[in-house]
Amino acid sequence: MGDLDKQLKIRRRALPTIKSKESALRGEVKKAKATSEEFHSQLDELTQTHDYMMALWGEFDPTLVRIADVRLAESKIAGVRVPLLEGVEFEEQPWDAFARPAWTADGVELVKRIGTLLVESEIYTRRSELLDRARKKTTQKVNLYEKVQIPGYEEAILKIKRFLEDEENLSKSAQKIVKNRL
Repeated sequence: MGDLDKQLKIRRRALPTIKSKESALRGEVKKAKATSEEFHSQLDELTQTHDYMMALWGEFDPTLVRIADVRLAESKIAGVRVPLLEGVEFEEQPWDAFARPAWTADGVELVKRIGTLLVESEIYTRRSELLDRARKKTTQKVNLYEKVQIPGYEEAILKIKRFLEDEENLSKSAQKIVKNRL
């Protein structure tokens, strides 16, 4: 019975910590989703402000600029490793300002901004997915402790106590019967 008491105490002590982790993860998931949506809206806003240039994009050479490297780091949020964007590096091909349209330099900068926003949005979407998966696992653990294990240990301890009390009562009754016979 001592082992059952020990397991019950462990779970009762761990439950508040796990609940606070779940709450923290829930908040972080919301923040990551909101940030990802913010990057998407910035991207939409950026493309809408440059819609008037759509006809010109046919003249733009897509080989002028490309993403060369995405530098990532890792951070921990409530014990979950998530990606953290350190920077996006672009590779520009040299181009002749006299042979290209005048807006080419602005187009290259616009492509860089769009590329950065897309990468940031993707990072926060991935971050949101990782945090949400961890939150679901933590929620499952909270439910397991609250609804299955803690009540199960309590019930088992109660049954053992009742059994021991019954054994003690039977023993006392047997002793009284023996005493009365003597």
